[in-house]
Amino acid sequence: MKYIDMHIHTTASDGVLTPKEVVDYAIARELNGIAITDHDTVDGIEEAITYGSSKEDFIVIPGIELSTDYLGEEVHILGYMIDYKNQEFLKLLDILKNERTHRAEKIIEKLNDIGLEITFKEVKDVAGEGNIGRPHIAKVMVSKGYIESVKQAFDKYLNKGCPAFVPRYKITPFEAINEIKKYGGFSVVAHPGLITNETLKRLINEGIEGIEVFHPDNSVDKYDYYLNLTEKHNLFITGGSDFHHPPMTDNHHGDMGAIRVPTTYIEKMLV
Repeated sequence: MKYIDMHIHTTASDGVLTPKEVVDYAIARELNGIAITDHDTVDGIEEAITYGSSKEDFIVIPGIELSTDYLGEEVHILGYMIDYKNQEFLKLLDILKNERTHRAEKIIEKLNDIGLEITFKEVKDVAGEGNIGRPHIAKVMVSKGYIESVKQAFDKYLNKGCPAFVPRYKITPFEAINEIKKYGGFSVVAHPGLITNETLKRLINEGIEGIEVFHPDNSVDKYDYYLNLTEKHNLFITGGSDFHHPPMTDNHHGDMGAIRVPTTYIEKMLV
């Protein structure tokens, strides 16, 4: 049996390993493949595919994780086997990238106003070439001693309802589904355990093609519920660790390969 982790982040978004390092780590973790699913960017895909192709019998699936909003609820949509070089698709991602940058600037202003002296340059240095996000701001807060952990930074300052929270422009999940299909991909709802069952059912009605049944944020007692939905609606079963970095004390995602699925689950994607 061959296994794949279908939810992996690199330095192109908010991961700590480069695409090449991610491939090497996956092989060390005895995986037969990974899907690169960075937040709102495809910048890490080409390097991972090129490097991964030099490894014997190793699969790298081009993917993305799009952040969307539905009635105030944050919904993440995964896209697999997308045409990641399509210019129209890249234009959409540029818009989302610019909105991330503007949001980061506003968050930093709010933090400065309440006495936390953080600069955009410091955050950009942490993000490197990747899309700037709240985790990068949180890491700077930790490094400067304002907070003890990334999780505490979110809980105290960056989450909705907190002093430095700033909403960000997002497309709807239904727009994301359509965009992924338009550019040749398969749409999957990420970590359904973080959204309501009503929203999940609406996504199914709107044409989502798969459910991330296995994920660190899904409660085990709901696995059967998600599996039943995939069977009833003929959807893909996927799963992944949502890997950002190797185990750390404040890591609420999984280590790579901690959650993996048989490649037989996604054979139709790979045709």
